[in-house]
Amino acid sequence: MNRQETKEAPFGMRDRLGCMFGDFGNDFTFLLSSMFLMKFYTDVMGVSAAVVGAMMMIARVVDAFSDVTMGQICDRCRPGKKGKFAPWIRRMCGPVALASFLMYAVWFKDMPMGFKIFWMFFTYLLWGSICYTGINIPYGSMASAITADPKERTSLSSFRTIGATLANTVIGVVLPLIVYYEDAQGNTVFSGSRMMTAALLCSVGAIICYLLCYHMTTERVKMEKTAEKFSFKELIRTTISNRALIGIVAAALLLLLAQLTLSGMGNYIYPNYFGNREAMSTANMGVTVITLALSTVIVNISGKYGRKELAGVGAAVGAIALIAAFILHTKNVWVFVALYLISSLGTAIFNLVCWAMITDVIDDAEVRTGKRSDGTIYAVYSFARKLGQAASSGLTGGLLTMVGYSAATAFEPQVVDGIYNITCLVPAAGFILLALALKFLYPLDKKQVEKNAKILREKRGE
Repeated sequence: MNRQETKEAPFGMRDRLGCMFGDFGNDFTFLLSSMFLMKFYTDVMGVSAAVVGAMMMIARVVDAFSDVTMGQICDRCRPGKKGKFAPWIRRMCGPVALASFLMYAVWFKDMPMGFKIFWMFFTYLLWGSICYTGINIPYGSMASAITADPKERTSLSSFRTIGATLANTVIGVVLPLIVYYEDAQGNTVFSGSRMMTAALLCSVGAIICYLLCYHMTTERVKMEKTAEKFSFKELIRTTISNRALIGIVAAALLLLLAQLTLSGMGNYIYPNYFGNREAMSTANMGVTVITLALSTVIVNISGKYGRKELAGVGAAVGAIALIAAFILHTKNVWVFVALYLISSLGTAIFNLVCWAMITDVIDDAEVRTGKRSDGTIYAVYSFARKLGQAASSGLTGGLLTMVGYSAATAFEPQVVDGIYNITCLVPAAGFILLALALKFLYPLDKKQVEKNAKILREKRGE
């Protein structure tokens, strides 16, 4: 892909804040789905957790095609005044927000089970496989066009994570205090009507954040339209031969398995095992504080030690904390919260550098092949993240069903003990495998990233 540097305003805080709002908008719907959709359908709509998890896994089969298709559309579209990627943010912000809201249609709770399952499948595919893909692939690909400098890309990655963290503050800290209430028996239960109202407010917030992202970011590295004929067979061959891409795909899948299982199971362990919704909000606020604190130093630390190296250490810390929680099997919610926050270091570090890592992979592919395919490579990476979400939801749903969870058994002792075990062991396994993938599969250490950046600077005559 040919590239031309333009004489736009220099890269600065406006771009960083724009990228921050983009991820804020993304996670207004993505985190909402990850944290509350299964809870909504199990406790309000009466659908089996295994069915909800299976639905999320089936949707990823569709994403295998829709993500790659959107990546190809991005690579092949003609750049406009705002570039190749930003226009898609404006086009798709309304549809993705509307589709997200429709997933929480509490007014259908008394409909036949067959209809409720149909509606769940229809709206989830509309949101995740079509609308979210249509905005997330261009948004993620845009980082390569905003700046070509590795350190500036790390700062964009950090601000993306800050945006996600702010969304987590709204969804993970505020919403539990709104969507849960105590019933006549003193149990902490989930409100479908409050969830629908919360989904509406999050959809409005998503649109506002997306439009701020559109207006505040500038694509300086103009990407020309890709003219080569697309070959799915060639895409598979290229992907399989790209060790860096395979490594980051594996890492993203495993990170999401750990992170989303922890966040999703929060809706079961805090109200059902501990009977404490306030602790859930406190834990999520703690994650926000940790992530924001790390974001102030991550650029300098990653520049000194390397992004791959930092992410591996974080994954090991996350695994150790959750294994300790499992061994203790504590009844004290604040002991659990403390170990949870230690484990969150793993997700925070990886999330702060992962978006820069994918641009490292894109750069590495250009160095090796001479071709630049930002949209297509990002689409493969995005698909891996969705697989991680599906793996988390599918495994969680299946295991919840195995331990006997339903709205009727939600507070039985053997069920809540099973909830505790799932919350600790599944994310711990994800962290262990993540550390191994970064160590033995992902090749772009600090030295190789700096070498690639130097080659590309020379190629562009900088």
